[in-house]
Amino acid sequence: MTRNAIALGAILAAFAPLALQAQEVTLRLSHWVPPTISPATKGINPWAESVQEASDGRIAVQIFPAQQLGKAPDHYDMAAQGIVDLAYVNPGYTAGRFPIYALTEVPFIADDSVKGAQAIHEWYAEYGAQQEMGDVKVCFVHPHAPGALHSQEDITGPEGIKGKNIRPAHATMARFVSLLGGGPVQVPAPEVREALSKGTAEAVTFPWGAMYDFKLTDEVPVHLDMPFYLSAQVLVMNKASYDGLSDENKAVIDDHCSIEWSGTVAAGWHEDDMAAKAQLMADESQSFNTPTPEEVEAWRAAAAPLIEEWKEAVAAKGGDADAILEGYRAALDKYDAAY
Repeated sequence: MTRNAIALGAILAAFAPLALQAQEVTLRLSHWVPPTISPATKGINPWAESVQEASDGRIAVQIFPAQQLGKAPDHYDMAAQGIVDLAYVNPGYTAGRFPIYALTEVPFIADDSVKGAQAIHEWYAEYGAQQEMGDVKVCFVHPHAPGALHSQEDITGPEGIKGKNIRPAHATMARFVSLLGGGPVQVPAPEVREALSKGTAEAVTFPWGAMYDFKLTDEVPVHLDMPFYLSAQVLVMNKASYDGLSDENKAVIDDHCSIEWSGTVAAGWHEDDMAAKAQLMADESQSFNTPTPEEVEAWRAAAAPLIEEWKEAVAAKGGDADAILEGYRAALDKYDAAY
């Protein structure tokens, strides 16, 4: 062995213990979307990468996509019970469990997902997070661009829902479908194409990008072009996992569980949704319907009972529904995200 080789070996040996000590903790993050679509590639993955970078490698985030560790509706409990350290949760998949947060699901209230994400994060931290999600740490809010109604035939007004089976985005949308005389077909996002292809469902409320993410353009080629609803997922962290971190590592997580990060992760998804919408509009096999002002007002009127039902559900849990609703509208106004 040459003298240079010996010297190099000594240097590597000296730094080896430092390399081994650099990574202090590995956090397991579970989500239920395919790893190649925008919620993961433009939101979850960059967030995890930033955590690792900001911690100088002390925190590693191991991602388990596509329901590898559990079904989509189980993800909140997976985090709360410590089965995973971090979980991507759609609160709307568990009807009635998060009545305050369900306000974000009521259609025709918000029309911007990036500003809306910031508004929801700020509002929920004040009005609901401790009451409803107090057994986890809420990291960020992650809505898609306002979703639309995609169907096999024209639906421009609320009367068009009657008699149709529709896959709703979440529990509140399922209730809306029922109020309008339709039949909600509640399956997780990865199972929507099968439901449509088998005729179990005839329409779906989905973000624009989902048309390509889940290969639905042939199944539902007719689109209602209006900001129909939001579905705002949340990333939550097991409290024991957080408490077990060093103060230095807690600071990194705190910096990444913020209003600013909610806007950042939402921006990537919004960008992809808008690109998908433009692609759909350029496709001659796809049809777009823009509702008239009268039809928009009809949709709003049809959704009004959802607010009253929401108030009843919150009041039944001891919440001040009027104050919470006022706080939500104020937050949306503050961030210029109100419809």
